[in-house]
Amino acid sequence: MVDIATRVHNHKWKIDPIVRSLIDTDFYKLLMCQSVFRNKPDTNVTFSLINRTKRIRLADLVDEGELREQLDHIRTLRLSRGESTWLRGNTFYGKRQMFRPDFMEWFEGLRLPPYHLEKRDGQYELTFEGKWPEVMMWEIPALAVLMELRGRAVLADMGKFELQVLYARAMTKLWEKIERLRQVQGLRIADFGTRRRHSFLWQDWCVQAMQEGLGGAFAGTSNCLIAMRREVEAIGTNAHELPMVYSALAESDADLAQAPYQVLADWHEEHDGNLRIILPDTYGTKGFLARAPEWLAKWTGIRIDSGDPATGAETAIKWWQDRGEDPRQKLVIFSDGLDVEIIERLQKQFTGRVKVSFGWGTMLTNDFRGLVADDALAPFSLVCKAISANGRPTVKLSDNPNKAMGPASEIARYKRVFGVGEQSAMDVIV
Repeated sequence: MVDIATRVHNHKWKIDPIVRSLIDTDFYKLLMCQSVFRNKPDTNVTFSLINRTKRIRLADLVDEGELREQLDHIRTLRLSRGESTWLRGNTFYGKRQMFRPDFMEWFEGLRLPPYHLEKRDGQYELTFEGKWPEVMMWEIPALAVLMELRGRAVLADMGKFELQVLYARAMTKLWEKIERLRQVQGLRIADFGTRRRHSFLWQDWCVQAMQEGLGGAFAGTSNCLIAMRREVEAIGTNAHELPMVYSALAESDADLAQAPYQVLADWHEEHDGNLRIILPDTYGTKGFLARAPEWLAKWTGIRIDSGDPATGAETAIKWWQDRGEDPRQKLVIFSDGLDVEIIERLQKQFTGRVKVSFGWGTMLTNDFRGLVADDALAPFSLVCKAISANGRPTVKLSDNPNKAMGPASEIARYKRVFGVGEQSAMDVIV
């Protein structure tokens, strides 16, 4: 097993580049990229880094030269022969050849497009512009780089023994969580922690700990590189990016109202089984389900990623019941702000009513709270989102207004089109 503390102490990033492969990314990114490659390949998009936790002044913590060096390194990466073979030949979600030959040929030749970086008011403005299939592949590595460079900055002056103790405490903290999760009957849980992980080596250690500690209850990891190396399932479906961009491209309010369903119609043509998971909260879960076409009720399940998770699950259960579906045969994936206490509560509340699953993110792969002075390694909310498509702004409303994004005038328009009324704000930790 890798001695993480020693590697951190040596500060030799050329041995440990933050992003070491184009498949050091989330599986849903590759699935969505193939869908975009097929359906909207010529759409021009802009992605931007957004730090929701303004008190973390990243530009004061992270050296610009180091950041540029890491981003430039990512632009040198190409898919290796072994990685290509794994993607072309492996079985994902029970399906052989998940990735089509034309998409794989394109991916094998991909070089990530240029980036634009500048400092403003203690934050980095980092943007990516170009064709959607290319630019979207920057999201996960950009987040991973900023999160890990922030961690390296905090740890830079620690001695070797201090680092050994820090990582021993972090390992103990995670293992105690795993021991609690062992007691949860019927648990099914996956690692969703790539985007805001402490580091690649730490995420890899967390996955190995989950494998050993939870056995068959551990469903897999969203990280493709770790899934390949550790021979576990690659987990993921789709994200808010798709309806956000489709909606920005809508020519009228009527087209806008239909855009989130067009996303899933395109997805329906490509995927079946456990890949048919609805993510309903981009413009409000309640309204999305109320207006959803009947065929969506036949899909396998729903992922709940904002708002109160129990309320979201109850809304989904009622929706299935109203449409003559048996909720006990449906999958509900909880994936927002999870930690052990929430997982225990939700598993107990919904066992026997639906099939319950969890995508455990930041509090799995970056919970160093309370382990260094001033809590300087506590996780924070950093995202990289599509902010425009063909020159039009994107909008996200969410079930938590604190996660909303977009120009105020467009947010008001989307709320009107999608019938979103008063919402309950919840703190955004990660």
